[in-house]
Amino acid sequence: MDKAIMTEVDNLRRASVTSLQKRYRELFQEEARSRHREHLFRKIVWRLQALAEGELSERARARAREIANDADLRVVAPKSFFSVGGDAVAIIPGNQSKKQHDQRLPMAGTVLRRSWKGRTILVEVLPKGFRYENRQYPSLSNIAFEITGTRWNGFAFFGLMRKVGKANA
Repeated sequence: MDKAIMTEVDNLRRASVTSLQKRYRELFQEEARSRHREHLFRKIVWRLQALAEGELSERARARAREIANDADLRVVAPKSFFSVGGDAVAIIPGNQSKKQHDQRLPMAGTVLRRSWKGRTILVEVLPKGFRYENRQYPSLSNIAFEITGTRWNGFAFFGLMRKVGKANA
């Protein structure tokens, strides 16, 4: 790029969003649909470069359209794609409707302990549900309600909530 364009790019780097929208309007003869400063800056610099150096040739545009035509893309890998040591590996489709394991829960067999009003509450985590006082419950919230008589988030009651700082880290 020549020095005039480099100078304009440097000026655009420090320009306000309103100035960028104005320059966008001048270059593209349409209003900018975005107020995102970085997006406007990149689009304007791209346009300045295209005007200075020339745009894509018709041959390059045709090739890009060819590549973008995804009608013949495979959705499923061929049967011979998965192989170990030359032997094909059988692919077993997963159960898509299967409920995912909640990461907040410890593994099955773990005993959760909670003190509540002088009582020690012990709850066993089962593969499907929980056991409290020899009764099975589908959720920790049901057990918390049974113990307190009020609605509780079961994870909060048993101290299984993620800390805010750790979740964002």
